[in-house]
Amino acid sequence: MDENLIERARNGDRSAFAAIVEQHYDFVHAVAWRWCGNAADAEDVAQTVCLKLAQAIRGFRGTSRFRTWLYTLTLNATRDHQRGRAREQRNAANYMADPTVTAANDNRDQAEALWEAVRQLPDKQADAVLLVYGEGLAHAAAAEVMGCAEATVSFHVHEARKRLKILLGRETV
Repeated sequence: MDENLIERARNGDRSAFAAIVEQHYDFVHAVAWRWCGNAADAEDVAQTVCLKLAQAIRGFRGTSRFRTWLYTLTLNATRDHQRGRAREQRNAANYMADPTVTAANDNRDQAEALWEAVRQLPDKQADAVLLVYGEGLAHAAAAEVMGCAEATVSFHVHEARKRLKILLGRETV
């Protein structure tokens, strides 16, 4: 790789940065593919690496080969992506295991019905459910995002559960 091109990119030259991305995108995608095992995740990781590279290239000091440094950046992005996917799966499993929504665990159509029902909730209740179960935030963290007290988030989640039972036909009004 041309050291001059890297130096120009480090100093903010967009055309040099674009040339680096073009030269190395297939390498990044191939590494991500091997670690992720599917094209969609590999594409997500490759795009993330390109975004991170825009900031990270300023920190490249040349103490290792650029490709080695890029390989490390790609592996870290892949691990982050895999942790995020695992977290999403855990959050979905936790939500589906909640007694309020056990009926939605039967099949994909029912899961879609559940999320449709969540979208029908009043805004504060839907926000609380999505932050706590969809994003896996603790009630305190959800309260910070929503700009309210932790007890208020707990109240919204509690009220949402009652409404979801009705919306999903598990309880009559």
